[in-house]
Amino acid sequence: MSELQLTDATFEKQVLKSDKPVLVDLWAPWCGPCRMVGPAVEDVARRFAGRVKVLKVNVDEAPSVAERFGARSVPTLLVLQGGREVARQVGALPAAALGRWVEAQLGPAA
Repeated sequence: MSELQLTDATFEKQVLKSDKPVLVDLWAPWCGPCRMVGPAVEDVARRFAGRVKVLKVNVDEAPSVAERFGARSVPTLLVLQGGREVARQVGALPAAALGRWVEAQLGPAA
């Protein structure tokens, strides 16, 4: 699976220099909704493998990433392209809704 744990140190390489869109899941282990959306994020990573890079950021371990994007609550899901935020979803979504949201951001498959 293409899901990776992102840290402050790996942010630039994995996100800013990515050649494909990146879905960033800002989460925390103490957050119930984050644990609920986790399997949906994993599903998105499988479904859109090759089209989007999926990265998880534990905001307790990488606070500067959360701060950089002004994330005030978790879960916060971001889609970034070319290192810029193009979409944001705050709060947990069911798997089907999350998949539709990501697909809307990516556009139709080539």
